[in-house]
Amino acid sequence: MKIFVLVKEVPDTYGDRKLDLDTGLADRAVGDVVLDEITERALEVALTSADALGAEVVALSMAPESATASIRRALAMGAASAVQIVDEELRGADLGVTAKALAAAIRRGEPDLVITGNLSTDGSAGVLPSMLAEHLGWAQLTALSAVQIAADSVSGTRATDFGAQEVSAALPAVISITEALPDARFPNFKGIMAAKKKPLEVLSLADLGVTADPTEAPQTIMTSVAEKPPRAAGVKVEDDGTAAEQLVDYLVQNRLV
Repeated sequence: MKIFVLVKEVPDTYGDRKLDLDTGLADRAVGDVVLDEITERALEVALTSADALGAEVVALSMAPESATASIRRALAMGAASAVQIVDEELRGADLGVTAKALAAAIRRGEPDLVITGNLSTDGSAGVLPSMLAEHLGWAQLTALSAVQIAADSVSGTRATDFGAQEVSAALPAVISITEALPDARFPNFKGIMAAKKKPLEVLSLADLGVTADPTEAPQTIMTSVAEKPPRAAGVKVEDDGTAAEQLVDYLVQNRLV
């Protein structure tokens, strides 16, 4: 069995983050970058099952050359190898182009299962797993809070507003997991040293037979970019006997009730 895990380098949520108003893209030179925590959890799900199933775990990422160190962290955690899609034409790629490129790499690697996080901490779109499943023609199980992987199937639990759903699918399949899954293991010294020798294959769009030409693969059109407006001053309520009425009026006026 072969399991692909999508990993992503993102701006550190504990650092400063800034939007480039000229390009509309996150300015990644402003602060530190890290491997997204939700993708580390996805990798942990794969690694936990790998020993029992005799599975090979491969980390897959679409990222610039500068992200190689973050991808090596996935290798240090225990992935057997990694694949990195690097191409200048992918700069600023929307979800449609991203899904197309990743799906091509997945077809090339022929895994039995693809595991992703449900939401990245930078874009938080939450639709990439479904887009991948559509491109691949595979079953999908999304937003899982528990996962069980077998030789020919995958199952799990999805929390809902009304309880929990038990879902399953035959392989091959795409699944996405939530932060309800356990924290990822921390790379030890042995893993860090071993990661330096593990294979990391770098692929271009040409290698995958994919084009990012907007005339052939229309991208999302960004019409404008603006700074976040400053936070408005709060409303101070003095209790002169009408505080409750003032509070209710405020909530009604702002459509909060």
